[in-house]
Amino acid sequence: MTFPTKIRAGDFIQWRIPSTQDVFGNSISSPDWSVVYYLRTNTSSEGATVSSSAYLDGFAFSITAATTANFDAGNWFYQAVANKSGQEVQTIFTGGFEVLASMSYSGTPAAFDGRSQVEKDLDVIQAAIRTIITGGAIQEYKIGTRSAKKYELSELLSLESRYKAELVREKQGEMIANGLGNPRATFVRFNGAI
Repeated sequence: MTFPTKIRAGDFIQWRIPSTQDVFGNSISSPDWSVVYYLRTNTSSEGATVSSSAYLDGFAFSITAATTANFDAGNWFYQAVANKSGQEVQTIFTGGFEVLASMSYSGTPAAFDGRSQVEKDLDVIQAAIRTIITGGAIQEYKIGTRSAKKYELSELLSLESRYKAELVREKQGEMIANGLGNPRATFVRFNGAI
């Protein structure tokens, strides 16, 4: 299993990577090498360093629940750096992941909105359409990064169509990321001889 694409704040996280090679085809494997993941986000003083342990000839990693509990929800980035006796140091992987807010609580739970930004914007568009259809007047509102004094119904319907398509793509991406397959894939089965 490679580095996860999504992490829930407060969860214990584990992953493994196999041995790899440098640009010249030389092996980067344990126990001769170690790997450190550096995790960062766009918040000062927030990040984590995760060191490897040997797993066969590859590497295993874990982040404690106490560490991830302090992760802010949002986009994070990682850099995996391989090190051989401090003499050879090189980046072997980089990428990004999303930290999801924890839903655990003690006492009275605070409000939680788990919708994506696309879902939130689509709800605003549909509310504006309902307001126009029922004869209400729309003064001013904001959809995503656009704000307007008044939209025409045709513009709102066009925006709704675009955001619905974006939501379908988002959901398909989530299915693929969760190992549920590509819902757009087509499979063909042939029976019998020709």
